[in-house]
Amino acid sequence: MNRELRIPVQGQGLYDVTSHVAAAIKEAGAANGLATLFIQHTSASLLIQENADPAVQVDLQNWLNRLVPENDPLYTHVEEGPDDMPAHIKSALTSVSLSIPIMDGALALGVWQGIYLWEHRHHQGAARRLIVNIQSS
Repeated sequence: MNRELRIPVQGQGLYDVTSHVAAAIKEAGAANGLATLFIQHTSASLLIQENADPAVQVDLQNWLNRLVPENDPLYTHVEEGPDDMPAHIKSALTSVSLSIPIMDGALALGVWQGIYLWEHRHHQGAARRLIVNIQSS
């Protein structure tokens, strides 16, 4: 089964999509198998990360923004704004797909793990497309 999720974003940051993916698994009736997630964008990414302390998300965002700053004079791709090229680099450094086992009808995530869409651009009111492929036995 394939399902497209549209995730609204309000600027840079990590957006928890765990419940959206879990709902797709439930809808598919998958008991055991594999969920593969793929984001159809070049300026956002996917991440499995701690879901208990929101400070982790803030620290990750701050660290990546320091690592890949906006307005670097080395950038030649600047037509779409100062956040676009850094967003492409951030996406290249992280992941655009994830694979998560499904066990007993649920995502086999650890206690403190969540699935995040990581938006790297500043734009407001956009939606990102996330494909969930569920293979089950």
